[in-house]
Amino acid sequence: MNKIRQDINIGNNLRVLRKNNGLTQEIVAAKMQLLGCDINRSVYSRYETGELNIRVSDFIALKKIFNCQYDDFFDGLD
Repeated sequence: MNKIRQDINIGNNLRVLRKNNGLTQEIVAAKMQLLGCDINRSVYSRYETGELNIRVSDFIALKKIFNCQYDDFFDGLD
């Protein structure tokens, strides 16, 4: 299980991307499950709050779901 060590909270960017796509946390988690991610709404919520480090496989799924670039996850953090 590959993880990216999160020393900067990207949760706000995740929240913005999710809301820009008109999705709830529950729907995002369900779509991620369809893409093979072992996740539920509670885990996804912890990504948005920065309580949990995000797995690389989850980044890949979120990129597809949000139809975005990887840079969008890190926008404004530098």
